Amino acid sequence: MEFGDILKHYSSPIVKETIFEYCKDRWVAVEGTAENSRIFVRYFGKKPLKLDNMNTLLDILTKYRHLNPRTVYASLNIYGKLGTVEDLENPLNIVATTPFWDIDVEGLENWRLAIDAAKIIVDFITSRYGQLKSLYIVWSGEGAHVRLHERAIPPELFDTYSPVDVAYAIVEYVLENVKDKISELVQRSGGKVKVENLVDPKRVFTAPLSIHRKHDLVAVAIDAKNIDSFDISWANIRNFKTDNPWKYLSPGEAEALARDAIKILSEKRHRYRTAIGVGAGKRVLAEGDIDRFNVMALLQAARYYLLTGDIEKAKSFGLNRAIFYAYLKYYGRFKAYAKRKEGVKEAEQTAPSLEGFEAKGSSKSLPIEDGVETSSDGFFMIGGRVQTPEDFDRNVVRKVEVVAPFDIVWEATLKYVSRFPRHILVDPQKFYKHVYEPVRDGFMKKVVEEIIEPPPQQLYVKKDERKPVDIEPIIKHASLLKWAKKPSSQVSQQTQDKGEENRQ
Repeated sequence: MEFGDILKHYSSPIVKETIFEYCKDRWVAVEGTAENSRIFVRYFGKKPLKLDNMNTLLDILTKYRHLNPRTVYASLNIYGKLGTVEDLENPLNIVATTPFWDIDVEGLENWRLAIDAAKIIVDFITSRYGQLKSLYIVWSGEGAHVRLHERAIPPELFDTYSPVDVAYAIVEYVLENVKDKISELVQRSGGKVKVENLVDPKRVFTAPLSIHRKHDLVAVAIDAKNIDSFDISWANIRNFKTDNPWKYLSPGEAEALARDAIKILSEKRHRYRTAIGVGAGKRVLAEGDIDRFNVMALLQAARYYLLTGDIEKAKSFGLNRAIFYAYLKYYGRFKAYAKRKEGVKEAEQTAPSLEGFEAKGSSKSLPIEDGVETSSDGFFMIGGRVQTPEDFDRNVVRKVEVVAPFDIVWEATLKYVSRFPRHILVDPQKFYKHVYEPVRDGFMKKVVEEIIEPPPQQLYVKKDERKPVDIEPIIKHASLLKWAKKPSSQVSQQTQDKGEENRQ
């Protein structure tokens, strides 16, 4: 298609309105091509790409017409704010996340296989939880998504679990229950269909009525009740048919499904994504074990705790610094496009210093230099928002807990950080370089498995041998380790003594 034809499609009132309404408060991406390579545009200048009104998309397409833009994507996440890169990196800014089951087929002629797979998922949910108004299908052009409206999940669940992990759990739970039927479909089709759990914090999917990246077809939304009526002709770019079911929902109606699904968070010590069709029933370990954001939060919290003995403020500090460095990582990219590593250098150069920071009970004061704001109650804040101990529990403890028991990871983190001399701990640049950088990737292997006794094979057992992990006490406990409840001066002295022993 020529650019004029693409612009004509997106200029249609129904297309403009549909895409704007669906993408509102989502991070948007536009895909095009340059020199036969796929190009994603996700930022407008220094800001995340978003649609402020129905005409914004046309402005974006026109601005990037040299990239031959044709497909519009939207984030799974609904955000509270989308003004800066920092907003994307702040887990507390995610209001809701759309659960979706990704279905791919090999060849457009096999489109019915995608519908058959979608029906298996819909039938399971309907048979167990009733007909949900919030459940719908999006034919994406060469496959389909089954999506559940994010507002069907009661927001009070997000007081304990993040929206991303609730969405992940729902998708994983359903795939666990339908994997036998999906595997039969895969085998019957000769491996031409694949169903996956692709939920993650940065994932995007096709916006309704967007043009497919290869085929001259549009993504159409189908009411789950009408799935048997769907035909590929509905996606005809010049005469498409859509139910727009994503506009209709019963708020909170998926509560039972969500609560059943959340149980898998306490049953897993590793976070897996199910992929059925790339080897029937294959389970793929999610990338990164503990991701860099949470590694930074853990290390910074341990750093603060070892210096002060204050566990509550350590939680606040850890989450605050993780958000801070994540922001600088991306902001640095804008300042030095040709030098991708410049963001890290800038983070090291501009990080607030803890020089002069001393443990409680000492004769010196513990000032923190400009750059780290504190609230009236002494907790740390960034961008006008306070990072509380409860935020750390909800956004760090819980995510670590789906990889391994948090108390084990935390103890290993403390032992690792306590190996370093005090002049490293009080200096943010040296801490980043010598403590964080060596273990930011492969944290479980480099820190937890290397330090914790008994041997690591006892931490990771086969699924059938696992005992459920009760994560509620870990999330809501008063401290991160039992011995952390000791008087702060005693704990501080013990940790300092351990550090001295390790350095001798």
